[in-house]
Amino acid sequence: MLIRPAAETDFDQWLPLWRGYQAFYRVDIPLETTQLTWTRMMDESEPMHCAVAASDGRLVGLVHYIFHRSCWTRGDYVYLQDLYAQPECRGQGVGRALIEHVYRAAADANAARVYWLTHESNAQAMRLYDQVAEKSGFVQYRKALG
Repeated sequence: MLIRPAAETDFDQWLPLWRGYQAFYRVDIPLETTQLTWTRMMDESEPMHCAVAASDGRLVGLVHYIFHRSCWTRGDYVYLQDLYAQPECRGQGVGRALIEHVYRAAADANAARVYWLTHESNAQAMRLYDQVAEKSGFVQYRKALG
């Protein structure tokens, strides 16, 4: 398995993974937004990034992460927004390898923290997360604005 930054030519293999992630969380992000997201992740001037897991020439996982400032630290924070592995590849180290890729990218940029959210029902993923990070104890509140 190879973990690497996504390339423009990965779109056709990335899209089914992205749709699988959306299906897992029962959301349907409009294609226009998906295309904008991809464009942002391919733009080196943007703080949004995508890495992929490849095995035998096909993509089997993705991670999206975003660098942003913090009022609490000198270094940026890195929000690991989306993490997905093909169902048949789960439990084989794909998720862990993608998280470790984000950790390395954050460390290389002198970031202060990597963090993420998951749904409370995502028990399988939380078993991994409990091994590679610590729970913050914070509860998320949000309001959609459109």
